[in-house]
Amino acid sequence: MPRVDHATKVPRWALWVAHAVPLCVLPSGLWRLAMSIGIPVGFSDSVLREDYDLPGWGAVYTIGLAVALEGLALLTLGLVYPWGEVVPRWIPFIGGKSVPRIAAVIPAGIGAALITMITFSQLSMWDKVDSTSLPLMGPSYAPILAWGPLLAVVTVAYFIRRGKATLLVS
Repeated sequence: MPRVDHATKVPRWALWVAHAVPLCVLPSGLWRLAMSIGIPVGFSDSVLREDYDLPGWGAVYTIGLAVALEGLALLTLGLVYPWGEVVPRWIPFIGGKSVPRIAAVIPAGIGAALITMITFSQLSMWDKVDSTSLPLMGPSYAPILAWGPLLAVVTVAYFIRRGKATLLVS
């Protein structure tokens, strides 16, 4: 079965950038989790009830959103680890097969563009946030602005690296 000589292909800086992505998303997720379970994050009780349905079903949404975003951010690691180049063997039918370069690059590139647009569009709404919330919310959300650009950098590195990749027979 073919395998990619992975260890010699991924530059150290690409590993660092890929690992930075989930760390950039984590503070906003923790902020959402705190808000969901009733830890004060700077919003008044009326804002939490009216705008976020907290406590209530809004907690399901905000917790789900935090978990989903962190999961998506963790997918960036596939661009620097072997499971992003060869499908893990435990996956039925396709396990052990090489991941086509374009099958990773297109979703990652689209994701980088969308994430950048979404996070920066949300930044323009920060002036609507209650001034008592901003000192906690700002530092929690500011790192997420780096997610899209960092994903784009790792995607380009993956594209270039996989273009030069040679398959070795084990």
